[in-house]
Amino acid sequence: MSGGPLAGITVLEVAMYGFVPSAGAVLADWGADVVKVEHASGGDPQRGLRRVGPFTVEGDPNPNVEHANRGKRSIGIDMSVPEGREVVRELAKGADVFLTSFLPSARTKFGIDVDDIRAVNPGIVYARGSALGPRGTESARGGYDMTAFWCRGGIAATITPEGIDGLIQPPGPAFGDTISGTNLAGGIAAALLKRERTGETSVVDVSLLGSGLWALGHTIALSASQQQPMRAPRPGVHGAPTNPLSGLYATSDQRYLSFVMLQPAKFWADVCRHIDRPELAEDPRFADADSIAEHTAEAVAILREVIGTRTLAEWTERLATLAGPWAPVQDSLQLQSDAQIRANDYLLPAGELELVSSPVQFDVAPPQLRPGPEFAAQTEEILLELGLDWDRIITLKTAGAVT
Repeated sequence: MSGGPLAGITVLEVAMYGFVPSAGAVLADWGADVVKVEHASGGDPQRGLRRVGPFTVEGDPNPNVEHANRGKRSIGIDMSVPEGREVVRELAKGADVFLTSFLPSARTKFGIDVDDIRAVNPGIVYARGSALGPRGTESARGGYDMTAFWCRGGIAATITPEGIDGLIQPPGPAFGDTISGTNLAGGIAAALLKRERTGETSVVDVSLLGSGLWALGHTIALSASQQQPMRAPRPGVHGAPTNPLSGLYATSDQRYLSFVMLQPAKFWADVCRHIDRPELAEDPRFADADSIAEHTAEAVAILREVIGTRTLAEWTERLATLAGPWAPVQDSLQLQSDAQIRANDYLLPAGELELVSSPVQFDVAPPQLRPGPEFAAQTEEILLELGLDWDRIITLKTAGAVT
């Protein structure tokens, strides 16, 4: 394919579900040719995911597949047979990156571990995503973002307020997978740059656990210094006890505004003007930072009363010129009509669906999204590119090595 900073780079992806395939999706967004190897009989098990919480997906395209697989080409290969493993090795010979989510035992079984792939392509970047990291007694264990990223990584306990039974769940499917996949894509890009500059190749490792810790890094550092865990405040409690301009405020239609103005004295007068209460800017209770901190409860009460008189849409229009940082609290459907999101092309068409584009843009332009492939849709195309003739392709299909 043409276009994108990784144009001309070929990625061979032997992976399933959401985490590692989402890294391949980012690389495809950046211009790489990503060849996705799927099991010859059933494909990526993610294709069978049709029910998520209250949602059921009927027919295709399936959003559960498209998000992490857009822009790729699919080939069906049965690596349990020698002919299938040979096809993978042939594909690896011409690839720049080998990307896998398979556990160590499976990599050994199918002959796709680092030494196996390097034997046919010494210069390849070998990238692997794991649940718990490449070292330690649990390195061979599998896991999902719920277990390794959300729970073991500390996020679930930190985000769950005290006094609530159970734990706050992730906001949706593949939350930790997608974050971790972007980390893996960045590591691969750095390894390709190293190879370009030095001729030396790398093994790139990213885990769900490590990504969860990284996402919580600031909090972990604070907890270590204070020797106590941090817990989220209970819902409904104003955020900052000494700053009325850092917290949530309900609108008349039961939506919310989020204010995060960490220098309240700097922004207080402007907020007062925008809420049609200019006299509050001269109120001695709010004259400076110390006075505002002392009278935070009174300021919060005033802001709650005023903000509760208008809808979120009205406040969004009224606060458009507010200097301090603020945001409407949006759900996953509401954000799709956000003009700023649309202006930056953070949502783009990919075939029949609209998907979130990967977050990095180059030269102030969004990536060009393409739909995900149907299962094994490019098998013949890819094999012909390898130089196989039709007699050989038919032999492989007859042997069950490819689909």
